[in-house]
This record gives sequence, structure tokens and C-alpha cells, in this order.
Amino acid sequence: MRVAFLTHEPFHPPSGGGSAEAPYLVREFVRRGHAVDLFCPAFPDSDAVARQFGVTVHPFTRWRMGRYARFRNLKYLLYPTALARLVRSTPARFDVLVAQHTISAVAAGRLRRELGIPAVLNFLDYLTGFMETWPAWVMPRPMVRRLTRFELSLPRRYDVEGILTVSRPLADRFITTGYPEERVRAIQYGYDASRFQPASEGLPPQSPVVVMHGSFDQHHLGQIALDTVSRIATARPEVGFRFVGRETPSLSRFVQRLRASVPGVRLELPGFIPYDAVAGQVRSATVGLVPYEESNGTHCAFVAKAVEYLGCGIPVASTPLEN
Repeated sequence: MRVAFLTHEPFHPPSGGGSAEAPYLVREFVRRGHAVDLFCPAFPDSDAVARQFGVTVHPFTRWRMGRYARFRNLKYLLYPTALARLVRSTPARFDVLVAQHTISAVAAGRLRRELGIPAVLNFLDYLTGFMETWPAWVMPRPMVRRLTRFELSLPRRYDVEGILTVSRPLADRFITTGYPEERVRAIQYGYDASRFQPASEGLPPQSPVVVMHGSFDQHHLGQIALDTVSRIATARPEVGFRFVGRETPSLSRFVQRLRASVPGVRLELPGFIPYDAVAGQVRSATVGLVPYEESNGTHCAFVAKAVEYLGCGIPVASTPLEN
């Protein structure tokens, strides 16, 4: 088959979270003999990556995309229309559309309705569900409810041939909307077991280190995270805290509040590290932290960092989540 693979995040290098799944799926499509056309935001060395993966890349270049781009949320709203236009402008004829994530699912649904091409939507999380923990002045609660209902309606709205979900709780939420259960597969995508393994040698750090890695969006670092780190740092001043990931505005605000609460807190901020190197930061820590606030988004996520911590042989402290 000829597969049109649609995503709203640059394909390479993966920036963590759900974006890390795309190379594995594309590689498997190619291994099974399918031709893959990749529609995604422009990324460096795309010609070399295309040759490496054996795919055709159709880069989106109208504006910069990515989880760290400015005005990200506004761009996400505009992207489905622009992405669908990019696919329509391609002379190739496709056998199936595969949409990676909710934002691209909107584009795939519209293309399915217009062109009659079968579509499969891959939901890497319950994207709008994370907004439930945002401040009300940023995202009013009536708007959140409308967005979460809209996201769950996408498979039925466009009558797509199938959906994949990252977790069973997310699959169940789609089924409750009336979408046929036999068209749903919970794939439980989690982590790369070949990379996240216990250390083969070396000693644990002399002082304990609590580690958290991720994209550090607004829903990652809330009051639970602040209270947790503050209480531990106050009771155990020798404990260090390592936050592995790009220093986003959310992380900067968190660090500022934390230092105001506990001036002597020991922090390590190594910044963005490629996905295949994150395991080294985890292995040298003592405990992995998953301090998510409760929301539909966090309950439906497959919390890969928890599995990655355990894969590296360190224990995990987490808030209770459905999955």
C-alpha cells in the first residue's frame, strides 16, 4: 500500500513523548513493504533522513511547528487546514491515511470525507484532556469541555475505518461515544526497551537524586510537583533534583517558585537531551518522579517515563493514574 503518514511534529529527531513513536511506526510500515509518504513540519537533514528510512518526505514550510515553537496553540488550530492542503497538492494517490495525534486527525478526517481515502487515527494521548488542569483564566472550563467532547467525537464525526489509542482508558472513552469497539485497538505504546536498561556497571550517586524527564508542558509541573519537591528538599537537603528536558516557560516558572520556597534546593537542569541519550540521565538517579495532576489527559496517557524509570532499574514515585 501507499501510506500517507500525517503528523504535526517534526519527524526527526524525536523530541520525546508521543513524537518518539513515529520513527518506530514508519520503520515498521517500510519493513512490511509499504510505501510511506511523510507529511510533517520541516526538520533538519530531511533528505538524509528520508534516505535512511526509505520514505518520501513532504515538508510543511509555511510556518515553524514544534512543541517549543512560539504561538504553538494558535498554530495547532491552523495546522489541520494547511496540512490537508499540502496532501491534496501532492499528485500521488494514497491507499490509506494514517494520522499521528489529534491535530493531524482533523486533517485526515477532512481528507477522508473529501477524497474517500480510508483513514486510521492514532491517538497518542487525550490531548485536550490535559487542559483540565490549566488555570481557568488561560483555558475557561466551558471551553475545555467543548474541546474534550470535540476530540472524542472525531472518529464518529468522520466515520474513520479504525483508531489506535495509546492506552486502554483512552480506548474506553472513545467506545463510550458509540464508536464501534471492533475498530479500536489499544496499542500500549510505551518505551524503547533496547535503550532503557539497568546500568551494567558503576556505583549509585553518593547523594540521592530524584529525576524527572519530559517536555515540561504546563500539565507536567503543577502544585503536586511543587509541594513534593519542596517537602523533600526541606526534610532532606542532601537530595538533588534533576529535570531533564528543554527549559520551557513552565519549567522556568516552576524553578523560580521552588527556589523562592526552598532557597537551598539542589537542582540539575541539563536541558534538552536526544531521546536515545535520556536513559543515561535516568540510570544515574535514585528515584524517578511522575507528579501529574489528575485530569482526563493524565489518566489516559501511557506514562512512558514511569516504564522507562523502571526499565533502568530505579523505583518510581507517581500520583495514582488509571493506566
